[in-house]
Amino acid sequence: MITAAAPVRVLIVDDQELVRYGFRVILDLTEGIDVVGEAVNGEQAILRAQELKPDVICMDVQMPIMDGLAATRQLVDDPRVDAAVLILTTFDRDDYLYEALQAGASGFLLKNSSPESLIEAVRVVAAGDALLSPAVTKRVIARFAGRLDHEYRADHDQKPVAARRPRPAGTPAPPQLTEREAEVLRLLAQGMSNAEIAGCLVVGEATVKTHVSNLLAKLQLRDRIQAVIYAYENQIVIPAD
Repeated sequence: MITAAAPVRVLIVDDQELVRYGFRVILDLTEGIDVVGEAVNGEQAILRAQELKPDVICMDVQMPIMDGLAATRQLVDDPRVDAAVLILTTFDRDDYLYEALQAGASGFLLKNSSPESLIEAVRVVAAGDALLSPAVTKRVIARFAGRLDHEYRADHDQKPVAARRPRPAGTPAPPQLTEREAEVLRLLAQGMSNAEIAGCLVVGEATVKTHVSNLLAKLQLRDRIQAVIYAYENQIVIPAD
């Protein structure tokens, strides 16, 4: 893991040389970030990650030999690698998004994002946080809300409802969580940021961050992304009637 004084070590994985060069220029010119290597496919990325010990791996999705999603799954499970994976792709496709999150990626960013967004994303995942924007959260919610709605209607032989939204009225939260942690989990699963949760609960952002850290530890979840998925898969938050 990095220290406060150490630069963030980045491995860039993309089969296009021009893309790798662009990312390297942006990141190498940024104070506190060092690009330590490059790879042209997922298979090479695994070997380079084991060798170079990066803190962050900027991973493309579509590559020859081994794609970025397969590589991410292996890297996350590899005890020799302690790096956060940031998925970078040209394609704004939900299937890539969900597969990346399920594979264990810590963030998902489109290649048409600004250089500032790339720099911020690298710093965020290097710090151990998940890059989960409100837009991404809402898409995760929509996926699970839609799936749960379909399952509910199948069980109850009901017709589809035109519009649905999340509501915090599902299965009780796990008993290991305090009442406030459970409340934070429900709000987090509805796509709220720490600032929005703090405003809703009338507490400071630091307090919310502590609650989020505690509930992740108690539920053995890696990050906010997994917390959102956990809440919907366990019907702690369910689609509204």
